[in-house]
Amino acid sequence: MSAALPGVALKRAVSRRKGNHKFEEPKRAVLSPADVKKWEQSSAYQDILGFITSMNIAVKGKKTSAPCVTSSLTASLLKMLDTICQWVDDILPIDQPQRYGNKAFRDFYSRLKEQGERILRESLPEEFHPAVAEIAVYLMESFGNSTRIDYGTGHELSFIMFLCCIFKIGALKQEDSAAVVTQIFNRYLSLCRKLQTTYKMEPAGSQGVWSLDDYQFIPFIWGSSQLQMNPKISPEMFCNEKTVNDNADDYMFLSCIKFILSVKTGPFAEHSNQLWNISGVQSWTKINQGLIKMYKAEVLHKFPVVQHVLFGSILSICPATEMVYYPPPGTDMPHLSSKNPTAPSFMTSKPAQGKLPFNDAVSSMSNYGKMPKNLPLNDSLSSVSKMSQGAGSIDHIAINRNSNSITSRSTNISCADERHPAMSPLNPLSVTSFPKCNISTESNTENRK
Repeated sequence: MSAALPGVALKRAVSRRKGNHKFEEPKRAVLSPADVKKWEQSSAYQDILGFITSMNIAVKGKKTSAPCVTSSLTASLLKMLDTICQWVDDILPIDQPQRYGNKAFRDFYSRLKEQGERILRESLPEEFHPAVAEIAVYLMESFGNSTRIDYGTGHELSFIMFLCCIFKIGALKQEDSAAVVTQIFNRYLSLCRKLQTTYKMEPAGSQGVWSLDDYQFIPFIWGSSQLQMNPKISPEMFCNEKTVNDNADDYMFLSCIKFILSVKTGPFAEHSNQLWNISGVQSWTKINQGLIKMYKAEVLHKFPVVQHVLFGSILSICPATEMVYYPPPGTDMPHLSSKNPTAPSFMTSKPAQGKLPFNDAVSSMSNYGKMPKNLPLNDSLSSVSKMSQGAGSIDHIAINRNSNSITSRSTNISCADERHPAMSPLNPLSVTSFPKCNISTESNTENRK
């Protein structure tokens, strides 16, 4: 993912019921390997992990083509992605001697920078327009780097952050979760494949046969959740080309395999060794759990990726001051709340290169690091739905952050109205009373990588 774009800084403060919230132009904060720990303990990290986990649960056992709640905002965001897709058709690749990195992508990217805020503003209800200048940066970072003409998991992460921001401001609701994966993210995935093939984009930071795919990671996580408890498709069957072709439209995981088979030649075990190894795992549940652990270790905890992550007022680099541990399903253990600001240290599992953390048993709590005894119950988060079977080993986090006083913060502050329960509150941002006002912006001419 490229560094921040020349963007616009929002200068007008937004009045709310409990104070003033000022949206910011997202900026880099992980500037050295030592800053990775700060990122792992940040509110943004917890929100992103909570978002990925919540969407994972929302599509468990559901086909991509299955009917789901489709709100007017979902339809607007799909239309926005279709508009961007049309730009690819309008901006044709040019003849050049290089095999990879067609320079026409830079023309596409220039149009995205020029019109990104406009098309996002047209997609969101007017009450959320004050947040557009901040959220649009994540959208524009989601399609590749214009200098290197490459695409990788960092750009995919930026789109995850874009969706997470829309949930956090309250525009998308919990009932939109399934549609966010099966419709919005799936449409984004198709658009990225079109960009990759049209402009011959290079993989950003590919690990060769040790990676799942040259470009994507998240669709393997959510796609394996779709296949959990599937009576007809077992893990070893995803290497079968007929099975893939027959079911790619229904399952995101298989659509990824189909795309790989269309762009790579030779034995599957050679060009996609990591996926070949995964096909030997006994169940989709174990695959899903292992992929989430692998994503944390190979993407969220890697400096080459997270050095480009951008932080603003919605996804903040500020330390998370509260965590909620969600125990494995089927147990009588209550949800536990901790104020330990270094709580994210239990999310540092890292597999050795070439090996996936597909464990037969759910890790015990002792493996997550020591937690304070007699932790207080957090009744305010009891509305969060229990984890589905198979998701027990995933660290599901909820954060509460008070910008005014950390030491006097209560543990019983509920999530803001209409916000997805996996998202931490934007204190004291109101998600129901955005004022309808014009935004004054100014250009930022500082060049960034």
